[in-house]
Amino acid sequence: MSKFWTVFSHTYLSKVKSKSFIITTAIILALIVLMSNIQSIIDIFDSGEADQLAVVTEQEEIYSQLESRLEADFELEHFDGTLEEAQDAVGNEEYIAVLDIRESEEGLPEATYYSRDYTNETAQNLLESQLQQVKVEIATNQSGIDPAVIASIYEPVSFENELIATGDREVSEVKTEEELNGARGLVYVILFLLYMAVIMYGNMIAMDIANEKTSRVMEILISSSSPVSQMFAKIFGIGLVGLTQMVLLLGTGYFVITQKQDELVGGVFDFFGLSDISFSTFAYAVIFFLLGYFLYATLSAMLGSLVSRTEDVQQLMTPVTFLIIAAFMISMVGLGMPESTFVVISSYIPFFSPMVMFLRVGLLDIPFWEVGLSILLLIATIVVFAIIGAKIYRGGVLMYGTSTSLKDFKKALQLSKKE
Repeated sequence: MSKFWTVFSHTYLSKVKSKSFIITTAIILALIVLMSNIQSIIDIFDSGEADQLAVVTEQEEIYSQLESRLEADFELEHFDGTLEEAQDAVGNEEYIAVLDIRESEEGLPEATYYSRDYTNETAQNLLESQLQQVKVEIATNQSGIDPAVIASIYEPVSFENELIATGDREVSEVKTEEELNGARGLVYVILFLLYMAVIMYGNMIAMDIANEKTSRVMEILISSSSPVSQMFAKIFGIGLVGLTQMVLLLGTGYFVITQKQDELVGGVFDFFGLSDISFSTFAYAVIFFLLGYFLYATLSAMLGSLVSRTEDVQQLMTPVTFLIIAAFMISMVGLGMPESTFVVISSYIPFFSPMVMFLRVGLLDIPFWEVGLSILLLIATIVVFAIIGAKIYRGGVLMYGTSTSLKDFKKALQLSKKE
């Protein structure tokens, strides 16, 4: 057991102290702090002046109505010169654009928007929509229709969402809209974290084993401790590295959110509703995150033991990467339809269940036995792969030379029996 802790501590400390870990973590932490203060940074460089837009028109009433509608978005200026002079002013960057408003034969407004390029579509679309409303008002007055009638026509339809009870479920048991938004936000976060963590730390395990074989350190290690002990020491050691990094990132993110909560109200924080998440959703997030890591970490260690050159790691890790991508894509589809048969079946497949079953738990009220069955299948798969992986690892660490094919599993198993 002491040899296990020796390899475990060496793996953890060497990775945490490495320049790549320190630099990567520092960059991500800086990005988190930067993004949390992005509005303050924008305000520093923003002059505070509203965009000026020239309007060339002889229709004073139309201009007045348009100006009153856009006073919070643009600073309109009634240009006294000709249209050509206004266009020259836009070319000299005195205005962002010029709007030429005319009156049609029917007495309704029509306009042409002149600008230096097509990049400022927001201004163009806003002007068009507001001018359309002005046109509707003028047309309504000309036809003698009561404006209240027009307002009632354009008023959004009353559409409410009411839940009904079923035979095995009360309405009170269904997640509220706030809880669903909070769960959806956490699902997004956990899915991305699990996807990135499994790929990054799984490759780290495989690369670490390949590096030891390349430098011949492996020959010394297997003479002092069992290969199986090394394998699990590396899995747990790099797992703790990942946990350390995640705690730093999530802790910084939580601190930033609590400090900036007033500024973030109404933005992404409010949309995700992260303050309305239930404890059970957090608990399932941790459970599926850890189980997903151990499943793919075991596969990565097993594959890493088959290669003796770091250049071959990525090629042999391709099947594992495809499994992770498939699980992630199914989860992205499941966000829109978590009750579909395809998503339900996928949630019981161990390679997909860390993401897909957590998705269902977060967004739906499913029976506990379904979650328990998925967790048991996942744990059983991890145990099976751990046993098989330990045998392959025992023989794989003794294999040298080019090895980029999954058929080398058989050779590794044969070597493990001879050991």
